[in-house]
Amino acid sequence: MQDLPHHYVVSASAEGANNVIVSAEGLPDLETAGPAQFGGPGDVWSPEDMLVGSVANCLILSFRAIARTARLEWSTLECEVDGELDKIGKLNQFVGFDIKATLTIPFEKDRKKAGVILEKAEKYCLVSNSLKAAPRLEATVIVEDQSAA
Repeated sequence: MQDLPHHYVVSASAEGANNVIVSAEGLPDLETAGPAQFGGPGDVWSPEDMLVGSVANCLILSFRAIARTARLEWSTLECEVDGELDKIGKLNQFVGFDIKATLTIPFEKDRKKAGVILEKAEKYCLVSNSLKAAPRLEATVIVEDQSAA
């Protein structure tokens, strides 16, 4: 990892009522618009989708890094996040992120370790830590080979 602080420079542009193009150096452009809930087309990523997706993505990447250090063997991690947007006073803001993580591991002997690592991944996810709304993790660990102890 590079020394901190890190900087991530992203730009966005739009022409009139056309979709917004989000750009960053070295990355493909991303076409976005408002979500269907706010009258957008609902057929491209919205800032709200990207924020909730960032929580899911960061949890998986955090898990991967911690699992590698802990030498945990794992097969798949699926993460679904339900971001709840509500009105607080006069402002709309996300008030919570319910995270359902399902981890598949090869060996029963690693079930407890896997659960601890999932909790650490949620705790250390820098995206979740950067938001006002606290994430709530519901983790499930599935063992592929029930006979392996």
